[in-house]
Amino acid sequence: MNSNEQPKKSDGGEGKEKKEKEEKENLEEKKALIEAALYAAGYPLELKTLCSITKIYSKRKVYELAKSLMEEYNSRNGALEIVELEDKRFVMQLKPSYVPRVRRLTVKPLLTEGPLKTLAYIAYRQPVPQAKVVIVRGQQAYEHIEKLEEMGLIKREKLGKSFVLKTTSLFADYFNLSKEPRLMKKQLEAIFSQAKEKGLA
Repeated sequence: MNSNEQPKKSDGGEGKEKKEKEEKENLEEKKALIEAALYAAGYPLELKTLCSITKIYSKRKVYELAKSLMEEYNSRNGALEIVELEDKRFVMQLKPSYVPRVRRLTVKPLLTEGPLKTLAYIAYRQPVPQAKVVIVRGQQAYEHIEKLEEMGLIKREKLGKSFVLKTTSLFADYFNLSKEPRLMKKQLEAIFSQAKEKGLA
């Protein structure tokens, strides 16, 4: 080697920098997938679901990304927000202050009044025998129950010659309710109380 030649500089630093940049871009892409999933769903998503969407199988990592995304939305002066619910579920929604001003633009409700009342009764009384639901809600309850089951909001479990009805995880997610029965009941009581005050119940 010629004494005048300078030793080549190691590109270890550049390689490390490139790798860090790629990792950062990858995480930003995963965060964007979480954002897309929350937007598309319209109801709370569990970490398990977000793991499946992002192909990241560490719930801790997905939770950190979702929290980071939530903080980004909180720092914006926009109409949307991401909220963390219990059990580390996340939902994208309109900020409450904007809801009254755009309510008339929303699509028609998921359920009409009849099936919705039957669903509310099942949710509040669960696990409840199907026969009792029919006694309280009338013969039309059979049609309601079939529709609610098709939509994945309730499930029927065989009990002797009849069935017992319960709500599903999808029901809790769609209506932003707890999956813990006692807490769900308290949340429903609060909703019913508000509806009664407004003359809606």
